[in-house]
Amino acid sequence: MFRRSFVSALVGAGTLAAIRTPALAADHKPVVGLVMKSLANEFFKDMQEGAVQHAKERGDFTLIPVGIQSETDIDGQIAAVENLVTRHVDAIVIAPADSRALLPPIARAIKSGIKVINIDVAFDPASMKKRGVDIAFVGPDNRDGARLSADVLAAKLGRGGKVVILEGNPGAENGVQRRLGFMDSINANGLKLLDSRTAHWETEEANSVFANMLTAHPDIQGVMAANDSMALGVVKAIDASGRSGKIQVVSFDNIPAIRPLLENGKVLATVDQFGAQLAAMGVDNALKEVQGQTLTGWIKTPVKLIKGRDAG
Repeated sequence: MFRRSFVSALVGAGTLAAIRTPALAADHKPVVGLVMKSLANEFFKDMQEGAVQHAKERGDFTLIPVGIQSETDIDGQIAAVENLVTRHVDAIVIAPADSRALLPPIARAIKSGIKVINIDVAFDPASMKKRGVDIAFVGPDNRDGARLSADVLAAKLGRGGKVVILEGNPGAENGVQRRLGFMDSINANGLKLLDSRTAHWETEEANSVFANMLTAHPDIQGVMAANDSMALGVVKAIDASGRSGKIQVVSFDNIPAIRPLLENGKVLATVDQFGAQLAAMGVDNALKEVQGQTLTGWIKTPVKLIKGRDAG
């Protein structure tokens, strides 16, 4: 049974901070490195906080959490993995910023004897096969979750509704899957897609990208943002344009900052993927591997649709 906790605190690119827990195990306590994406994103702050709490509750392993400076800081993640290998940790739990670029250092970690569990963003299967590694993925069905969120927008707009998509990182598998989920809903519900562009998960970039979309397509009626951080930037642009209440927004993650916007009607819906629990689940599975089990495939975690005041 997985314990349910969550974690998040700002650590610079490649900077590691050991979290020591009371010595409840007699001999060696396994050391687990948790490599996350940008800790400027509340989702990963919560993930880190949850993992730290989980380490305290279990008391039988040492946690080293690390985050990067931005969602596109791939070099920072690579440096973090290499640092953990140098420190001879027992296991690494990683939410890769890129589903392919992080595989070379991770493959080297596995070759050195370190156990690896993949969370949040799945590694690319073809790239894993090419490098001869099979890494278990602990994470949600991003495509299905995005479809659930988009279906709320479709119900609000009706057939023919004009929408745009704000995509995540092109190299991140969860971004790819969320766009596919949005497209599933667009096609099933007869919506009209006007534009689809990446904003790399970032709030300020989303604000700029959507402002440009709005200029190019003043008839936009709805927005599907692949995460809540981008939805925040979209709402800011909508407010600045004087069209608050006229353009509907749905997103994904259920971070604390999105909840007031659900309550005041500026966001129709989001999807909770229980990020705080995700790292804890990843750690628990990594420790199973350290203890001799071999895990493979997709260990699916839940998603839950969260509707706002005006979702109906």
